Amino acid sequence: MKNPTLKWMLLAVLVFSLLESCANDDDINLITDTEQVLETSDTTTQLIIDWNDLWLEIDRYAFGMRPTSTSRALAYIHLAAYETAVDDMVSFTSNNGRLQGFNIDENQRPDEMDMRIALNRCYARVMDHFMYNVSNGLEASIGELEDEKEDELSEGLSDQLVQNSRQWGNYVAQRVIAYSQTDTEAEQQILDPQPLSYEPPVGDGFWTYSAPEERAWFPYWESVRTFAISSSETSSIPPPIHYSETVNSAYYNQMNEVYVANDTAKEDDNEELWIAEFWSDDVEGLMLSPPGRQFSIAGQLVNQFDLDYESTLTLFLKLGFSLNDAAVSSWADKYEYMVMRPNVYINEFIDPDFQTNLYRLVFWPNPSFPGYPSGHSTFASAAAGIFIDTFGDSVDFTDRTHEGRTEFRGAPRQFSSFSDMAEENAFSRIPLGVHIRMDCTEGYRLGYEVADAVNGLNLASN
Repeated sequence: MKNPTLKWMLLAVLVFSLLESCANDDDINLITDTEQVLETSDTTTQLIIDWNDLWLEIDRYAFGMRPTSTSRALAYIHLAAYETAVDDMVSFTSNNGRLQGFNIDENQRPDEMDMRIALNRCYARVMDHFMYNVSNGLEASIGELEDEKEDELSEGLSDQLVQNSRQWGNYVAQRVIAYSQTDTEAEQQILDPQPLSYEPPVGDGFWTYSAPEERAWFPYWESVRTFAISSSETSSIPPPIHYSETVNSAYYNQMNEVYVANDTAKEDDNEELWIAEFWSDDVEGLMLSPPGRQFSIAGQLVNQFDLDYESTLTLFLKLGFSLNDAAVSSWADKYEYMVMRPNVYINEFIDPDFQTNLYRLVFWPNPSFPGYPSGHSTFASAAAGIFIDTFGDSVDFTDRTHEGRTEFRGAPRQFSSFSDMAEENAFSRIPLGVHIRMDCTEGYRLGYEVADAVNGLNLASN
């Protein structure tokens, strides 16, 4: 499905008005947030990283996808890349038989072909398909990178070998796209992310619209396909803290914590504000999506550890699966528990003039979906679980995703463990003003559960 017409409500219009350079395709600066300071020694890995870098540029300007459709796109894009190369990966096996209804006919693979040319062609096809609603300039950059890489990779090869390689890349891309289209729930929902048919239930403390024009964002996403664990398979969780308007109740105190943290960060211009903005990833056209942020980190880690292409493709596959399943489970819980956002409560019971620290970056106080659990927190630990399984927890890592940005606090931050990085990300939503602590705590727990399920998939050859 290519370039669907999405139903934009007032929220999207307001977001668009913020983006100073996005109104005109020609004005978009095609430079990723991530400054890659190293290159890998494996030429196939470098091809993968080059495509990941382009994806990060596209993600920033892919309107109407984040974070649910973005997570889904990542899962299928990297499934296709993995399947294109897996026959050359001595330590790993295809997902044929592992994913119900998924089938790659290995007899279609030519005897003589170049895997890197096939991978290059496959990336171009799946990225063009799954990253919809992007500008013409960004869409054209997919073909430009494909041509540039094919010219480089095909030097000295016969025309027949190049044709065979393209054929295999096209075939795998087509099979993965066809598999994705059997998930009719997802295919329908990405056409209508804010369905007029959905009305949130009414109850004390329930999330509802911040204005009449607002609509719920992907309220039925719990029905979308998962790869390792479904929302019904994640462990039962305790219900959220009971709603209360009583001063010093547990619920009131969590809301008051947000009020104090948000305003203190703003007034003191302190590290908490840096953390809040560094991990925000909320604003289309300004930042990467929350799932995309994890692929920015993954790309930096691939360079830092100089991974071979087998390890890189496997890391990206598992990360895509984990983020996809994290989105499905967290969205299922969001629309089951319907927990309100802090600013609604704070404006009514604590301070009518309260504004979130997110409000400076986008003319809307909150993301358009319920708060519990936090999606950011779920994505943070869903990724951290994959990183820990791959590299171990202890790491000397500096996230340079936003290095050089001046619109918000994007200066690099250094971490000594993936768990510390994920925890900082998860609880950054409190000083940003958009989540209470229980939202972040449950998201942080849920993401690790999802990652454990993905890490449990047996991808290795016997």
